[in-house]
Amino acid sequence: MKGSFLLQVVQDSTAIGAEENYKEVAIWEAVSDAASSVMGLVILLSLAVMSIYAVYVFVERLLALKRASKKNPNFLSEVKRYLTDGKIDEAKSLCVRTDSPSARMLEKGIDRLGKPVDIVASTIDNTGKLEISRLEQRLSFLATAAGAAPMIGFLGTTIGMVQVFNDMKNLDSLDLGTIAPGIMTAMITTVAGLIVGIIAYMGYNYLVTQISKVVYRMENDAMEFMDILHKPSK
Repeated sequence: MKGSFLLQVVQDSTAIGAEENYKEVAIWEAVSDAASSVMGLVILLSLAVMSIYAVYVFVERLLALKRASKKNPNFLSEVKRYLTDGKIDEAKSLCVRTDSPSARMLEKGIDRLGKPVDIVASTIDNTGKLEISRLEQRLSFLATAAGAAPMIGFLGTTIGMVQVFNDMKNLDSLDLGTIAPGIMTAMITTVAGLIVGIIAYMGYNYLVTQISKVVYRMENDAMEFMDILHKPSK
């Protein structure tokens, strides 16, 4: 009795393993069927390239934002002390040594010291816009991919259904093996397009949030710097 029970467990385990292997093979067969047509292959390759570049842009921008987010907590206080003591060159050297958008922005402002305050403020504002544009480099691709990838996938859906009806028109009876490649093209390209679009959309929104935090810090640093110019003795 015990031996028959163990035999049944082994048989059930074997059946489960065979079912898992079948599912894995079925997925690869589905992708292969989707890529069997020229247009299906082109769409899948396009989505693959788009996904790789989207991941690259996300990682590269994320690392750049982490570098930009690093801040010396004593940076502004040291700049204030140098300016109060009249050590303009030391204040500028501190900005040069500090690798951050705020430091580069204030460096340009220090270069304009001695000129009217409006010119200093305009210089800081223009430099800040330039730094923001650097932070947003290639970010537009993620926004484009978030909208374009699902549309490319839906294009694959349309092409796949056209292929299905084209294959069916010469059939006397329904043959699943004949129309399966077209159906797989329609389904797999749709899924692939949605996956790429979701990844790009989430990555874009996350980076925009991080950029907003850096911009807020830059604006705060610029305001404090202008306060230093108006009240250098404090």
